[in-house]
Amino acid sequence: MISDKKHIQQLASLLLAKGITDIIISPGSRNGPVIHTVVGDGRFNCVSIVDERSAAYFAMGMAQAKRRAVAIVCSSGTATLNYAPAIAEAYHQNVPLVVLTADRPDYWIDQLDAQCINQRGIYSNFVTEEINLPLNESDVDLMKASRDINRCLNTALADNKPVHINIPLEEPLHNLVDTELDPNSVRNIRETGFNKAINNDKLEILVNKLNQSERILLLVGHMMPEEGLQELIDLFADSVGAVVATELLSNVKVQSGCYGFDSVLASLSDDEAENYQPDIVISIGGQLVSKRIKQFLRKHPAYEHWHISENGMYADTYTSLSEVIATSPKSFFEAMLAAFFDVEMGFKLNSHYRELWESKESDIKAQDNNIYKLISEHLPADDSVIHFGNSCAVRYGIANRLQAEEYYCNRGTSGIDGSLSTAVGFASASAKMNTVILGDISFLYDSNALWNNQLPDNLRIIVINNGGGKIFDMLPGLNKSEAAKEYFITEHQYRLDGITKTFGVDYLSASNDDELQKSLSELYDNKRRVACLLEVCF
Repeated sequence: MISDKKHIQQLASLLLAKGITDIIISPGSRNGPVIHTVVGDGRFNCVSIVDERSAAYFAMGMAQAKRRAVAIVCSSGTATLNYAPAIAEAYHQNVPLVVLTADRPDYWIDQLDAQCINQRGIYSNFVTEEINLPLNESDVDLMKASRDINRCLNTALADNKPVHINIPLEEPLHNLVDTELDPNSVRNIRETGFNKAINNDKLEILVNKLNQSERILLLVGHMMPEEGLQELIDLFADSVGAVVATELLSNVKVQSGCYGFDSVLASLSDDEAENYQPDIVISIGGQLVSKRIKQFLRKHPAYEHWHISENGMYADTYTSLSEVIATSPKSFFEAMLAAFFDVEMGFKLNSHYRELWESKESDIKAQDNNIYKLISEHLPADDSVIHFGNSCAVRYGIANRLQAEEYYCNRGTSGIDGSLSTAVGFASASAKMNTVILGDISFLYDSNALWNNQLPDNLRIIVINNGGGKIFDMLPGLNKSEAAKEYFITEHQYRLDGITKTFGVDYLSASNDDELQKSLSELYDNKRRVACLLEVCF
C-alpha cells in the first residue's frame, strides 16, 4: 500500500529509477505520504531516526560509506530547520544528500497555522538545486514537476552536493492505494557528465612554470579515499622534488608525504622561515586542520597557488590564488606525468627543497599524548575506520598518527555537532570496525546519535571526558577572563554510563593508564557483538 498522491508516486518512482534507494526517515504526519510510499513499496532501504539533526548527519555518514546519494525525509516546520547543520557540512564536503521536506500549502504561511513556516529557499546557501513541487496534480503540473525532479536528482548525482525538494501537501495525508510503483512509467531524463581535461597548450605552460621553480609545495587536504591517487602523487612528487604536506584526513598515505609539517613550521625561527617559503603551492581536496600552515603561507606567500578542483572552486585560502584548474586531482597528475615522459616537455628535478623539509622533520619528535599513544597501540589497523570529533580529538589524532585504513571528520564546517551521528551512519553501511574518538562536549551535544534502532555492532566510541571544552585552554588570554570556565570551557561533572544504559550500549571506563590498557583490550575483543563506549576520565 502506498500514498494515493500522484506527485509522491512520481517522485518515489524517479528515486528508484536513479538508484537512490537509501531513505532516512524522521517521523511526522505531514510527510506521511512520502513515508507510506517508500516503506510500502518494499524496494527502499528505510531507516527511522527521530531526531532530524542526527538523522541528517547519519545520512551523510551513510552516503560517505556507500559513495552514493542518500535521501532524508522530514515533516514540516522546525523539523526542516534541524536538518540545516548537516546539509551545510555535506555541502562543504561534497556529499550528495537528497533533502525531502514536507510542507503546508503556502496559503497557510503566516496565518497562525501549526508547524507552518516559509520553507522556500530555506537551505539556499548549502544546496546546488532546490525545487518546490506544485500543490495540484494536473497532467501539466506533473509534467513540469517531472522535469524539475529529474534536474534536481541529476544535479545531486553529478555534483555530489545536497539538493532540496520541498513538497507542499494537502490533507488528507494518509489515504492509501493498493498499487506498485513503476520506475519505467516515469520519464527518467539522463545527464551525461564529462571529465574536464587540461589541453596541451595549458599543460605546457604549467610544466614550464614548474621547471622554473625550485620550491614546490603540494598540499593534500581533507578528501575521501580514492584508489590510485596516492601512487600518482608519489610519482609526481618524486619527479619534481615536491614537498607533500598531508594529514590523516587526506586519506592519501603517500611515501613522499611530510606528515609532521605542522611541527616543522612550529620549530622555525623567523630567519629560517624564508627558506621554507614555496615558489608554487598546489592544493587538492578540502581544508587542512593545521592552522599553522595557513598562517605561514599568508605571511610567506607563494608566487603562485594552483587549486585543483573538479567543480572549479576558487579556494584562496592562502591569499595567493593564481590558477583554478577545473579537473579532478587524478586527471591533473595523470596529465602531469604524461608530460614528464614527453621528451620535449619533461620535468627538471629540484630536490633541495624537499631535502630541507625531510631533514627538519627527522630532527623533530612529535609530542605524544599518552592517552592517544595507548589508543594507537590497540586500534585494529586492518579493516578499520577512524572518525574524529572536532577540536582537540582530531588534532591529537593527527599529531599521534593513529593508524587505520580510512579517516573521517566533519571538517567541512568543523563544528562539534553531529560527529557521532555521522560515524553511526557510516558504520551502519560499513563492514569494517568503526572507531569514533571525540570529546565529552561533542558527545553530549550529539548523544541522540545513540537513539537509533539501527545502531551497528561494529561501532566503538572513545570519549575523552576532561570535564569541558579544554581546547579553549589553548586560546591566548582567555585564562585571564572571569567567563572562561562557565561560558567557554563549560566545566561539568557529568559521566556517561547513564546515557549508555538508556540506549543499550556497552560501557567501559578508565581513569589511569592501567585501566585504559585493560579497557581498550576489552573494547576490541573479537567476542564483542554490540556497540560499546569507552569513557576516558584522566
